[in-house]
Amino acid sequence: MNIASYIDHTLLKPDAQRKDIIRVCAEAKQYGFASVCVNSYYTSLVKEQLKNSEVKVCVVVGFPLGATFTEIKAAEAKMAIEKGADEIDMVINIGALKDGDNQRVKKDIQAVVDVAKNRAKVKVIIETCLLTEEEKERACRIALSAGADFVKTSTGFSTGGAMREDVLLMKRVVGEKAQVKASGGIRDYETAVKMIEAGADRIGASQSIYMIK
Repeated sequence: MNIASYIDHTLLKPDAQRKDIIRVCAEAKQYGFASVCVNSYYTSLVKEQLKNSEVKVCVVVGFPLGATFTEIKAAEAKMAIEKGADEIDMVINIGALKDGDNQRVKKDIQAVVDVAKNRAKVKVIIETCLLTEEEKERACRIALSAGADFVKTSTGFSTGGAMREDVLLMKRVVGEKAQVKASGGIRDYETAVKMIEAGADRIGASQSIYMIK
């Protein structure tokens, strides 16, 4: 299986420099990855580096904790889109979800979806490693109700990453109404294929060039 087109080639390290971002953009073009995923500061640089290519610009918002003001997430998403982002990967308000405040979680997602409407796809990171089975299901249902395009397993910055069982659960909940992104700890071809077979439409990875065959 050629998995390159599934991969969001990712560099989110806090010490990433301009030269590193340029390198991952070159790799994405060379190998035909779906997108380059970066922190919002680098949106314009990635847009410039990827011009005249099919590779999308993916930007994280409210990353990695999700515990920022809704208005700040919406503003960050808006600015990223204006600077060239094609896709927004936002982190939900995890604490609000665990408190059972579904309306707060939906409002948070909806604010970003509204900003992105007709301009960028929105992937909602639910951080599965911090959630119970019920909370994972509820997070997916809320994301659907808010109009998200994807649900995503993990930031890769918490206590765990993508698990096949979580991808199966998420796909079961969203069905054909949204797509699923598996991200966090996926470092080899075999694991990526297992995620895709479980229902993942995208794979977030930083070791992408070592994973493809």
